[in-house]
Amino acid sequence: MTEANEANEADRADLALKAKHRAMWALGDYPSVATHVIPQLGSVLVDECGVRPGDRVLDIAAGTGNAAVPAALAGADVVASDLTPELLEIGRALAAERGAELEWREADAEALPFADGEFDTVMSCVGVMFAPHHQAAADELLRVCRTGGTVGLVSWTPEGFVGRMFATMKPYAPPPPPGAQPPPLWGNEEHVHALLGDRVADVVAQRRTVRVDHFARPKEFREFFKACYGPTIAVYRNLEGDPDRAAALDDALDGLARDHLSDGAMDWEYLLLTAQRR
Repeated sequence: MTEANEANEADRADLALKAKHRAMWALGDYPSVATHVIPQLGSVLVDECGVRPGDRVLDIAAGTGNAAVPAALAGADVVASDLTPELLEIGRALAAERGAELEWREADAEALPFADGEFDTVMSCVGVMFAPHHQAAADELLRVCRTGGTVGLVSWTPEGFVGRMFATMKPYAPPPPPGAQPPPLWGNEEHVHALLGDRVADVVAQRRTVRVDHFARPKEFREFFKACYGPTIAVYRNLEGDPDRAAALDDALDGLARDHLSDGAMDWEYLLLTAQRR
């Protein structure tokens, strides 16, 4: 196979992978996860980034605008970008309800349609971590941030509840495509430092937890995520026709929630990282 043919084959594989990701995040009801389970995370990120009126802000993998909308309400000039147009449509409606004005753009985190240094702040709230090729996504978020601008990320840690949930689902999921990396790696400080390298300064990395009190019992968590969360729905679809394995995954997710629930609430760990673009 010639180099040109190999490149074309790689491009086709990447397009197929992105189409699969786009479809996965359109499954279920992710807006309910963002709105009812982790509504406060976006505002935390906006505050830590120091977003001010008039700032030009990009929210990558914004979903329905959990961070983008608070940034717009703070007076910033915001673009919310995401691979999944269905989420952007819902975000538009939610933003209108809150009186927030911002731009919504369909965009691949690994190939952003923006100019070099276009934004004062580039942020992502549990979003860019799901781009399959971490270095490509990191290179893009740095490219579009101006020199002296702020980069802000909230990512689930491998050791926290969501990271453990992905580890729990992994044996039941189809094998990842070649080159794709696990999302919770973005919650590992060393991994993110390696991705960003010496292109940033004044890095502040903090492990924090978000209080989740939406589920009183393990079964409530499991059924909610089976109905609403795209990655979980996709794993269960992989088990269609194998009720024994589906039941085993039910038990595993129930056990995970049981280990973390205390008095009807859980604390989910995330990494909050901010830095300045050199």
